[in-house]
Amino acid sequence: MLTKIRLGISSCLLGEKVRFDGGHKCDRFITETLGKFVEFVPVCPEVECGLGVPREAMHLAASPGGPRLVTIRTQVDYTERMRAWALNRVVELEREDLYGFIFTSGSPSSGMERVKIYYGKGEPARTGVGMFAREFMQHFPLLPVEDEGRLHDPDLRENFLERLFSLQRWRDTLGLGPKPGHLVDFHTRHKLLIMSHSPKHYALLGKLVARIREMPLQEVYERYQSMLMEALRLKTTIKKNANVLLHVMGYFKRNLSQAEKKELLEIVNNYRQGYIPLIVPVTLLNHFVRKYDQAYLKSQYYLDPHPLELKLRNHV
Repeated sequence: MLTKIRLGISSCLLGEKVRFDGGHKCDRFITETLGKFVEFVPVCPEVECGLGVPREAMHLAASPGGPRLVTIRTQVDYTERMRAWALNRVVELEREDLYGFIFTSGSPSSGMERVKIYYGKGEPARTGVGMFAREFMQHFPLLPVEDEGRLHDPDLRENFLERLFSLQRWRDTLGLGPKPGHLVDFHTRHKLLIMSHSPKHYALLGKLVARIREMPLQEVYERYQSMLMEALRLKTTIKKNANVLLHVMGYFKRNLSQAEKKELLEIVNNYRQGYIPLIVPVTLLNHFVRKYDQAYLKSQYYLDPHPLELKLRNHV
């Protein structure tokens, strides 16, 4: 990977002291680990729309026309100010060539889900979306998004970053120009990865690629991209991964010795029962790929979907 992924992010997660109390929410995984592979584009809705630091805390308050962004103590309403800024900012971000965004969990401006909405003096409901986050997700519906709180979950972290690196490879393919061979090559290399997320989309995308000469190429590319990102948004599971692992094993039916077959089946079964992480059977399969020079599997991104340094499959 020669070019870093450009990733939008809430400024406070990088350690910038822009929160209402003058603090930050620096996340070391984001800055120190992910930062080796990513070029961040920081955004702070409150500061960029003209509010100072420190400032009075705000929250989302319920209203008939939808949640309003108001200060907690003095009840100053910043809804229209924030909305106007957000609508303009997402247009500006089109020029940044972003691959996704990491939001701040629970933020009334930048929370992607489960943001508290207050109903008078009653208990708040965790049903809101931050005002900027909502506009961003509506404007860029195909881009991967997460918040830093959810990224502490190994499964969600792996899913988000897998989408980022897959999107990078897709855009690299787009850069080659629209040709049937380029799309076929991309799909061939990502078949098993797609299968691990959604067998349904695996079948649908296969049918789409098979009909590549029956419809306008641009339409095929657009439909493929939409379905690809839709598929990768679905989380892998132990069951789906185990099925893919056994599918991969089938490519070695003429190569593996009885002892090797037994070892691999035992490891896949241990993974299926949750005793070992995914990296263990994948490492063994990669060993067999090299040992038996399996050309097709060498090209499969399922066996090498993202930088090993991220250690994503050590915990799933």
